[in-house]
Amino acid sequence: MNLPKKPVPPIHPWTEPYWDAAKSGKLMIQCCQACHQNIFYPRLSCPFCFSDRIEWIECSGRGSVYTFSVVRNNPPSAFADDLPFVIAIVRLEEGVQMMTNIVACDPADVYCDMPVAVTFERLNDEITLPKFRPLWSYVRSAGDAGKILG
Repeated sequence: MNLPKKPVPPIHPWTEPYWDAAKSGKLMIQCCQACHQNIFYPRLSCPFCFSDRIEWIECSGRGSVYTFSVVRNNPPSAFADDLPFVIAIVRLEEGVQMMTNIVACDPADVYCDMPVAVTFERLNDEITLPKFRPLWSYVRSAGDAGKILG
């Protein structure tokens, strides 16, 4: 097994469908079958009505930047080679928000409400991270749209 130098998120039984889908280039969120609210991050029960009737659904992978920060300085770490990088909260079309990175553009070009679409970065055999890139970058590199990077 190839272990990355960067820390990786833990895989729990209730998050396995999310990580399995990401490995195949799909972005999944949960939907409560009792109150019909979409849910992200993965949970065992609905945070709105507390039902355990949770199902996984594939989402569009499109959204917009809600807020972001450009990291320009970082204490020595596995992320030092990535500087500068963008950490963002993306609001998906399905109404949920997720913390992620904005990639495939200059950090100076990122702005709130910027339309983005998911792309994937494979860290190792078990973890593929969903990240987001500007929609206009798909137009420029349509051959790369939806590909798993790494």
